[in-house]
Amino acid sequence: MQYFDALFPSIALATIFTIVILRMLKNQGGTNKGREDAAVDAAISARQQAIQAHQAAQRERAEQRS
Repeated sequence: MQYFDALFPSIALATIFTIVILRMLKNQGGTNKGREDAAVDAAISARQQAIQAHQAAQRERAEQRS
């Protein structure tokens, strides 16, 4: 009986963890996948534009100093 009591929590947690992971994998994508992908693409694009603008501003300041 002690053997069962010792293993039950580990087995229960492993089972719950497996169910959660499988549920996450199953729910990836779906009807909102395109919208989510578009939002991520827009955020990445905005970030790249901000980096390029910052680099251009730094170049201008460096040229003005010299």
